[in-house]
Amino acid sequence: QVQLVESGGGLMQAGGSLRLSCTGSGLTLSSYAVGWFRQAPRKEREFVATIGYRDNSTYYSDSVQGRFTIARDNGKNTAYLQMNSLKPEDTAVYFCNARRTTNNYWGQGTQVTVSS
Repeated sequence: QVQLVESGGGLMQAGGSLRLSCTGSGLTLSSYAVGWFRQAPRKEREFVATIGYRDNSTYYSDSVQGRFTIARDNGKNTAYLQMNSLKPEDTAVYFCNARRTTNNYWGQGTQVTVSS
């Protein structure tokens, strides 16, 4: 059974940092593109960042470019999202996604709340 488990969310003041983790079981994350998405209250889920599986190329949304960094540790079967210079508008549930061809998996999400 494939499972993605996010962790690391919490409450942080604006300007602070958090690191989210996404640990996979039942799949080898290094064989998947991994993405982070977020969903704020009353808003649609939006793309945050992704890392490729062939060359670990990364891509970010304009709203987090320069503040967030996505990375992976293949030995731990885990992907990370380092979030710096947090803003109140970063408040959302953050979801991890692993995809390759027709396989597409989601975690249950972790709450990030940034206070002003």
